[in-house]
Amino acid sequence: MADRDPETIKQDIDQAREQLAATVDTLAERANPSRLLDDAKSAAIRFVTKPAVAVSLAGVGVVALVLVVRRIRQN
Repeated sequence: MADRDPETIKQDIDQAREQLAATVDTLAERANPSRLLDDAKSAAIRFVTKPAVAVSLAGVGVVALVLVVRRIRQN
């Protein structure tokens, strides 16, 4: 290993420290519970608003409504 100037070593350490701090900040932001909740809500909304899913949910709603009305009429 070649001899390195102490100032160069210090600069390398400082740069590595800054990169590590940026990485830790990024990981902390990704693991933030409110961000995770917002991401989950967004994913659920994107899924539900797909045409095939929306039609399926509407169909399930109609079937549930028919079953409730039939049950009410039977009593």
